[in-house]
Amino acid sequence: MTRLLPSIMSPRDLADLSHEQLEQLAVEMRRSLCEVATTRTAHFASNLGVVELCLALHKVFDFSRDRLIWDTGHQIYPHKLITGRFARFATIRTRGGLMGYPNPDESPYDLFMTGHAGSSVSTALGLASGDDLCGRGDRRAVAVIGDGALPSGIVFEALNNAGFLKKRLLVILNDNKMSICPRVGALAEYLDVIRTNPWYRGIKHQAGEIIKGVPMVGESMERMLLNVKDSLKATLHGGMLFQSLGVRYFGPVDGHSLPGLIRYLELVKDEEGPILLHVLTEKGHGFKPAVDDPVFFHTPAPFECDDDDCVIAIKKSSARTYTDVASESIGHAMRRDPSVTVITAAMCQGNKLEPVRAEFPDRFFDVGICESHAVAFAAGQAKVGCRPVVDIYSTFLQRSYDQIFQEVCLQNLPVVFMLDRAGLTGPDGPTHHGSFDLGYLRLFPNMTVLAPGDEHDLAAMLDWALTQAGPVAIRYPKAVVDLHPGQRPAIEMGVAETMRAGSDGLIVACGTLLGASLAAAATLAEEGLDVAVVNARFVKPLDPRIVERIESAPWVVTVEENALHTGFGGAVLEACADARVSENRGPLPPLARLGLPDRFVEHGERGELLAELSLDAAGIAATCRALAARQPLSASVGSTITANR
Repeated sequence: MTRLLPSIMSPRDLADLSHEQLEQLAVEMRRSLCEVATTRTAHFASNLGVVELCLALHKVFDFSRDRLIWDTGHQIYPHKLITGRFARFATIRTRGGLMGYPNPDESPYDLFMTGHAGSSVSTALGLASGDDLCGRGDRRAVAVIGDGALPSGIVFEALNNAGFLKKRLLVILNDNKMSICPRVGALAEYLDVIRTNPWYRGIKHQAGEIIKGVPMVGESMERMLLNVKDSLKATLHGGMLFQSLGVRYFGPVDGHSLPGLIRYLELVKDEEGPILLHVLTEKGHGFKPAVDDPVFFHTPAPFECDDDDCVIAIKKSSARTYTDVASESIGHAMRRDPSVTVITAAMCQGNKLEPVRAEFPDRFFDVGICESHAVAFAAGQAKVGCRPVVDIYSTFLQRSYDQIFQEVCLQNLPVVFMLDRAGLTGPDGPTHHGSFDLGYLRLFPNMTVLAPGDEHDLAAMLDWALTQAGPVAIRYPKAVVDLHPGQRPAIEMGVAETMRAGSDGLIVACGTLLGASLAAAATLAEEGLDVAVVNARFVKPLDPRIVERIESAPWVVTVEENALHTGFGGAVLEACADARVSENRGPLPPLARLGLPDRFVEHGERGELLAELSLDAAGIAATCRALAARQPLSASVGSTITANR
């Protein structure tokens, strides 16, 4: 049989394909997804579940003119396969290859780089409104959103506005009963009722038979019967929530029936006003291991399988990570203190909190993809005497910025923030890099900000944070742990740790790049340069003795896995400037800041990215050599103070 997928250069090539050929294409697309997943970690089960939906959308709409937003963007792989990127698909999530999320630089079919859930309806409504204002009202706007993202507050803000504006907008609710883990909350239960209501299912079957039995009376009659069926069903139960917001509800529709999906999309695409089409899909569809365990196969480790799609080997690393340490430390704290709770936002698996959830179900709270609510919820718990730990990825915690300010810091409440995936997250790319947390956290009054240098620091910092009277944030990367031997001092407010003495220069390391800094110092020692290394531990408050050390050093390098603007190096410069003004101290020695530049860092393996940005041991050592020799630094290396050269 001739393969179809290599011949699909754009969605226009779907126009002349029969239903049988589309079904064959779906099989080939799933095979391509499996081939990628056997070579590297990639989003897998969610993409298997939207193959038919992707084909149906591109068959019915012309997204070279119409508008399509995928929410969350990790379900973009089938879309990439049929929008001219099949030839490069094997490069996905590799350095210089295709991004694992939508990327407008790759294709005009990708309108936004979407990596955070919930924003698609707002964006699509804005596209529809803008097209109307610009005289392009014949274009259609479509948002595909998962049931896990549906509870996000911004979704209901958008639906409320859509019902008022009455723009032509199609929202596809991709309901697979999952987020990354099984979905949670009252809205999930509501959708389950729609799925399983036996009275509705009978009405759906009878109405479908009526439509099939009507002779060729034209599409207008079919649309009328469809509207009667769905209006009746919405009135009885299914779509009342959406109908009450002014959004017409259709469905549920079998998301793996290509003829049915195409028919429904054809019927609703020219309807006026906002419409929600409820599509039922199966996460992992077409690959039984992923259907049986969609949580593991959301982003599985590379695996091998036989011709019958039976997994025969999983290339899973047993290396211990900072996420493992954080989860274990939270569990230990909850055993010691019954007031400690843990709150996550649909990332139980990613934060490796399953053992905590199993042991402490009454003190574990998964609020769904609702980070703003998670933080305000934690503030309420803290106010009445609990010790909540908010365990959320750095990039996702940005979504709760106002609640960190208003509900936590302004009230000075003892909420502990565990910021997983701080720094570079590797193949997930710029939507997920935790590049900005030091900047967005250290400016708030009452907030204490820590960055552990290794496994010992992380565990000790959580224990210490749970004894504090105000908010504390601890940030750590998606990386294998370091553990530096020796007698380690206890965590004390605003006190750094000297890891290595030296008189020829000074490296001040913020966070887990401490290991690379120590390795750089060891290399330099072999070359005759005796360089001291300090583990900062605290970003706020900064140890004042660091300023004293800087002033007496021949030269200084600060190292952080965070954006240089408003980051740790900036905090050091601010402290030095304040000390010079207030105490009339002398000029500073040459100082270089190493960190993330003022641009969005692309995807790639974390080690590759660190090396490119001079944040590995070799790059840190090279910067130290340049300062010691009073040589110019590369333009890619942070900012440099050149005093006393």
